[in-house]
Amino acid sequence: MKTIGIILVIIGIIGLVWGGITYVKDRDTADLGPLEVSVTDKDRIHIPPALSAIALVAGVVLIAVGVRRGDRY
Repeated sequence: MKTIGIILVIIGIIGLVWGGITYVKDRDTADLGPLEVSVTDKDRIHIPPALSAIALVAGVVLIAVGVRRGDRY
């Protein structure tokens, strides 16, 4: 339970501080003899501030419940 809480806290902080997660994916690659051409796309997963706050609070609650119950994992 604590692990899920930690993940939710991290997602909540990322959403509140940066507004989302940016990632890069390779779309196309072409080998033209000794030359290699690739196209990458930069995409963003937008996390709304309200959802970030809910994830942060839920994560803190799960961590607190896990500590209170004495969960070790």
